[in-house]
Amino acid sequence: MNALTLPDIAAQASRQALPLEWVGMYGIALPVVFDGQRLNAKADAGVSLDDGEARGIHMSRLYLALEMLEQESLTPALLRQVLQRFLDSHEGLSNAAYLRIHADLLLKRPALISPLAGWKSYPITVEARLENAVFHVELKIEASYSSTCPCSAALSRQLIQQQFIDDFANKPLQHADVLTWLGSSKGIVATPHSQRSSAQLRLRLDDYLDDLPLITALNDAEAALGTAVQTAVKRADEQAFALANGQNLMFCEDAARRLNLALKRSPGIKAFQLRVVHAESLHAHDAVAESRWNWEAA
Repeated sequence: MNALTLPDIAAQASRQALPLEWVGMYGIALPVVFDGQRLNAKADAGVSLDDGEARGIHMSRLYLALEMLEQESLTPALLRQVLQRFLDSHEGLSNAAYLRIHADLLLKRPALISPLAGWKSYPITVEARLENAVFHVELKIEASYSSTCPCSAALSRQLIQQQFIDDFANKPLQHADVLTWLGSSKGIVATPHSQRSSAQLRLRLDDYLDDLPLITALNDAEAALGTAVQTAVKRADEQAFALANGQNLMFCEDAARRLNLALKRSPGIKAFQLRVVHAESLHAHDAVAESRWNWEAA
């Protein structure tokens, strides 16, 4: 008895001839390697379906091409190889290939003063596109930091000044009395409010980079903000963090401007969009600022 040929429904003609901009799969589980780490990732892989007569694409070919990401370190060159394999396996069907990789990057961060260190998780997305031989890579990064409201700080200082007047009016000032007062809850009657905040960065990279500047961009962003959230701390580190917040007051507008200036100087970035979100502790809503540079031209 002759073996039956397995049917290939995708190779049949479409009843409605119409090209499609993107066809593929979302949320493919796979490991990727970056900076010596093996990351648990999810990938979105797809191609355009430019042949409107074709019923569909060959999704299994996209899936199998992703195996290239399991062993080699994630670089622009590797991303381009994967996308080229997408297109080679869909010759005559597709002119554009797309790949998005979502993962959490773990970086060990030192404490501010003590010798302690701990791991921080940064959500990242690497997005690559190859269309008509033109290759683009974008990075999406999120970093958390603390922001202390300048207005709240000024109002708190005014209350402390008023309390000082009330407690020391018409009294001779003694150094020891003032020092004790400054160290008491009676003297520091108000403190400014701070909130955990988020910097969401979308970076378009220069062409022909050898490496993905993920860590450099994160370091530059955190240095510009000055109050990145901490991991393992001792009291000396907590005090240093309080000092950093007190010397580093910022509205969301301030944070957005700092990041704009820092990212313009960060190597390998030719355009960006950014959003900062300050999760207000005073209000039930968030304060948000956005900025972009060179985005339309890139």
